[in-house]
Amino acid sequence: MKKIFENIFTSKYIIDKNIIKPLNSKFKEDTKNSLQTNKSFSEKWKKYESSQHKDSFYEMQKEWYLKLYGFETIKEFTEFLQSKKIIFDAGCGLGFKAKWFADLAPKSTIIAMDYSDAIDIASKNYQDVSNLFFIRGDIASLPFKDNSIDYISCDQVIMHTKNPEDTFKELTRVLNKSGDFACYVYAKKALPRELLDNYFREQTKSINDKDMWEMSEQLTQLGKVLSELNISVDFPDIPLLGIKGGKQDLQRFIYWNFLKCFWNDDLGYDTSLVTNYDWYSPSNAKRYSESEFKQLIALHSLTIKYFHSEEACYSGRFKKEKRVK
Repeated sequence: MKKIFENIFTSKYIIDKNIIKPLNSKFKEDTKNSLQTNKSFSEKWKKYESSQHKDSFYEMQKEWYLKLYGFETIKEFTEFLQSKKIIFDAGCGLGFKAKWFADLAPKSTIIAMDYSDAIDIASKNYQDVSNLFFIRGDIASLPFKDNSIDYISCDQVIMHTKNPEDTFKELTRVLNKSGDFACYVYAKKALPRELLDNYFREQTKSINDKDMWEMSEQLTQLGKVLSELNISVDFPDIPLLGIKGGKQDLQRFIYWNFLKCFWNDDLGYDTSLVTNYDWYSPSNAKRYSESEFKQLIALHSLTIKYFHSEEACYSGRFKKEKRVK
């Protein structure tokens, strides 16, 4: 293991159980927005850790992960991971996906990083997983050598960094020349929703946690009420506002075009609550059009091996390969 880490890290480090502590490393995310964003995720994950709906949420996320990054079956994904010696979970949260990677690829070394307090919970929960290590840090400023990571998973995270474009560049830097990079970004929504989101995120800097959770509870209740109405309406298209028409459920129409009031019966109240908090609490939460995301990928000379799009997001798996002209 010592030899593996020497080939990865740019500076000296110490290992305390399953926690890697690079020496002389400094966090760069020290702006007001970044500090507020990291604080909000610390609050989110600490609250969600005790949720009785956590396991069902984890299973849903694993199934969605396969869809987001182009794996037809868990067997296909397992075979893919086992070909990767070093796997990096960039922005691991409570670490459940990193633990999943470690289980599927027991001969690989998995390193999971997060800036928030969730890293402490994750390292404690998975301290008995021998091939899984945690590191607290900023994924926009990595302590890794160039071309040192075989698989990078940055799932539902990069939008929350200070400058997602710089973070994308940094992740590409450490990607092995034959490695794979899986990344997810938020998709831009209809104009009324974008305007409200942008305005409200300016206000989150001065809203305390108690009020944010209270508003998130109100949004969750609103989503539940609208969903239980079970009303579908044939809405008109409004192209200039980016509003797509057609027959839609009333709750989903409001959700996509005006206000995020998430509700999902299968996932339950706790997951719906943290989903609403997760959206409105962080100051940093950039959204992209499909063309903007593909331009970012092309800018770093990455080849798209798989690309996925849906109302909420764009995601894909990319390789650092020379493209045929």
